[in-house]
Amino acid sequence: DSDAVSESNINRQIIATRATVGRKKVDVIEERIHEISPDISVEKFDIFFESDTKCKIDFTKYDYIVDAIDSVSSKVLLVECANEAGVPIISSMGTGNKLDPSQLRIDDIYKTSVCPLARIIRKECRKRGIDRLKVVYSTEDPIKTVLPPDDPAWAELPEGRNALPGSVCFVPAVAGMILA
Repeated sequence: DSDAVSESNINRQIIATRATVGRKKVDVIEERIHEISPDISVEKFDIFFESDTKCKIDFTKYDYIVDAIDSVSSKVLLVECANEAGVPIISSMGTGNKLDPSQLRIDDIYKTSVCPLARIIRKECRKRGIDRLKVVYSTEDPIKTVLPPDDPAWAELPEGRNALPGSVCFVPAVAGMILA
């Protein structure tokens, strides 16, 4: 991850606190891991995973890959790299605008329903000949959020969007536990 901890991470990421806002996530995560178990070896990749940076990671070194990437193109690329290396992978689908963690499921991407991100990933997997992918997804319909017309956040939204998905603290946390 090449990202820094932001205030919007505080409600859903264990490393995100007021003291860590603005710091590199890879550094804060490494510190957190060493606070729990000082002898664990941590290999950090301070990169945004994409086609230009995938060569920095030797996928054959890993026994299992857990995908929690937000970007569709990077998520699909990671699945491709895992498949090419013969490494099992489990991929997290979206938890934004979800409120009920009891509706999270583990299944193959081709057996998912309801989840908008899973629909996109399923289509991309088909295009690339990926015939299976273990995922964590929610069967809950996403809640609809719409910004009031005078909200200044409109300036930050991608064209055609009326709101960004919101996350409550417990749904991504439960999804992470299920992934683990």
